[in-house]
Amino acid sequence: MTQRTLIGPFKQIIPMTGLKLKGAILDNELNVIDDGGMVIENEQILAIGNFEDLKLKFPEIAIHQLKGNHVCLPGFIDAHTHICFGGSRAKDYAMRNAGKSYLEIANAGGGIWDTVTQTRKASMEELTKNTIKRANRHLKNGTTTLEVKSGYGLTVDEELKMLRAIKEADKVALPELISTCLAAHMLPKDFEGSETVYLKMISEELFPVLKKENLTNRIDAFIEQSAFSSEDIKAYFLKAKDLNFDITVHADQFSTSGSKVAVDYNAISADHLEASTDNEIDLLANSDTIAVALPGASIGLGCNFTPARKLLDAGAALAIASDHNPGSAPMGDLLTQASILGTFEKLTNAEVLAGITFRAAAALKLEDRGKLEVGHLADLAVFHSDNYQDILYNQGNLKPCMIWKNGVLVFDRHKAP
Repeated sequence: MTQRTLIGPFKQIIPMTGLKLKGAILDNELNVIDDGGMVIENEQILAIGNFEDLKLKFPEIAIHQLKGNHVCLPGFIDAHTHICFGGSRAKDYAMRNAGKSYLEIANAGGGIWDTVTQTRKASMEELTKNTIKRANRHLKNGTTTLEVKSGYGLTVDEELKMLRAIKEADKVALPELISTCLAAHMLPKDFEGSETVYLKMISEELFPVLKKENLTNRIDAFIEQSAFSSEDIKAYFLKAKDLNFDITVHADQFSTSGSKVAVDYNAISADHLEASTDNEIDLLANSDTIAVALPGASIGLGCNFTPARKLLDAGAALAIASDHNPGSAPMGDLLTQASILGTFEKLTNAEVLAGITFRAAAALKLEDRGKLEVGHLADLAVFHSDNYQDILYNQGNLKPCMIWKNGVLVFDRHKAP
């Protein structure tokens, strides 16, 4: 049965329409709809424009009347997270801030392997429950779609457990979850063989099951001195492409080479990029690969931010994601992190908002969200304000008061317990 609802009036609607995918964006390029309204039909946006005009155009429509000043943006899209995990790495964080090196932390039982151990111990039910909990927390901060990676299992069975948990969590969680297989996160300490032998085993034994169970269409790999080299990953990515998986890459976090791998294999995105130099920036700018900045990792590790300003000025498409994970990026607040990145990298409001809306959608190959326009999903993040600039000005402290997902009001801060 068709259901139509008019929502408004909004003091401002920022639809993020009419903006280019690549390169710098000035704030005066933003389309601002004053005194706006939006007609939702089932899951999608049917009409958008002046609230009073829409009332006249749809005289019999149900109205969700807003009181006070509100600003409406597309629901945020977090294109890179690791929120399916077991345990905690609070000890790592304390040791790192006390001056311990990555190697010292790993030798003390910390690091990625600690999370692998704890995730393996967790049941699928536990992982599902915790993933739902974390995803719903993201929703309250404005995120209506988020990517979730595996990569803390590192065996065929344990990776399947994670990806099945993510699939089950997606059925219940309020945001939509987009799964990614990151079995190429690191060489497991308990694997008796080389990197190439491990990757061959994963591609031959895991990939077919991913397709059969429709667990993911995305394959990721960590290209780094401590993980897998550009040579190691060749056969793995070629196998993934033969099976029509999309590719994404953890690239240039501590050393360069990952972004070249991403471009060479026509990856959808290259994520991290904190170590990228002018050469890597030019490579990405002259490709169709989306550059994804992860300020949460920079904050968590106390290292340089992704050179976002240089990437945009060179003509790259820049998305911004939280990298929410138990080790290097435990905060998991996309809006706060994006605001901070904007401050340090001198990004316009338009560039930051593009990075967490339609450019983030492009990093996930999602064409039905990230903008407020007719035919798109009615995913809305609504803030108590009369000026959209307040959102980034408050650096994450101004939280959404209402969230619509697929045309349904799923969170109202006034009614939240």
